[in-house]
Amino acid sequence: MKSLISIRDFSKEEILHVLETAREFEQNRVQNFLEGKVIASLFFEPSTRTRLSFETAINRLGAKVIGFSDASNTSQSKGETLKDTIKMVNNYVDMIVMRHPLEGSSRYASEVATVPVVNAGDGANQHPSQTLLDLYSILQTQGTLEGLTINMVGDLKYGRTTHSLLQAMSHFNPKFIFTAPEELKMPKEYKDFLDRRGIEYIETTSLNEYLNDCDILYMTRVQQERFTDLMEYERVKDVYTLNASMLGNVRDNMKILHPLPRVTEIDQDVDDTKYAYYFKQAENGLYVRMAIISYLLGYR
Repeated sequence: MKSLISIRDFSKEEILHVLETAREFEQNRVQNFLEGKVIASLFFEPSTRTRLSFETAINRLGAKVIGFSDASNTSQSKGETLKDTIKMVNNYVDMIVMRHPLEGSSRYASEVATVPVVNAGDGANQHPSQTLLDLYSILQTQGTLEGLTINMVGDLKYGRTTHSLLQAMSHFNPKFIFTAPEELKMPKEYKDFLDRRGIEYIETTSLNEYLNDCDILYMTRVQQERFTDLMEYERVKDVYTLNASMLGNVRDNMKILHPLPRVTEIDQDVDDTKYAYYFKQAENGLYVRMAIISYLLGYR
């Protein structure tokens, strides 16, 4: 049995296998080979794209989905522990997909459960299924994952999608640009990770400084829910806004990704440019999550 808690749980070969399987599912969305399986969708914090794409993936594979999208409607509101919730749900299903605000919660769930667990986001820690759909989107737009320059912008401190993507791309000889205010810089542990692997990165506080030097512009929102100090959030919430007028000299192949939802960091006039890819990126989540589920259950 294998779970997906961190992107580092998958080898480079497994990552490429999932991406290839996702390509097959994009060509043929309707599959029924998981008929008879039941998968739990446990979302202890709000989600739109991740929850709906996982549940759509489950249905398109022919399996059934049970679960909840609001923990207040569960026995956790009565004081039930996470351990007891997982052990109970484990009795009913063949896989658990879980989002939880506490870092490390998904790893803990995988140690308690006897079925595969997929981490759909645990606090500011990891979001590996998002990373795999990001990789798929990069591959679809660039034709390769090798040797690309990726500019990560915004909340690099709490942004779990950037943490996971950084680790996954380390297999493919990237160069990184980290664009963030001082309060939201990439944590030292992730920069140390790159240093150990000899991967180059540049840090800046200016969105304009390296905007024309990247293949992928990975925008993120400043996440209010991760801040314990509201004043700190107010200082940085609108620090970057990308608009169409800023894209005049970017690389022709450059694509803009965003894990969504966006707030003010991408102006709507960017949506109609050839560089915007974030809505197609969200669609890609369906195919990638179909591939993840199939792989972990031993079918692909």
